Amino acid sequence: MEANKSIKCTVQQCKNHCGKEDYCALRSINVGTHELHPTESACVDCNSFELK
Repeated sequence: MEANKSIKCTVQQCKNHCGKEDYCALRSINVGTHELHPTESACVDCNSFELK
């Protein structure tokens, strides 16, 4: 698994997290929201998340 240094990630439960490095292994990610009108970062999700 190779770290994509353009995508920082600290979600160690994700299948695409690069172990000891806080990066994602994907070439790109899909960011979305679960709110109609997001107003803070807690309203935004990484839709590329996959559970290990």
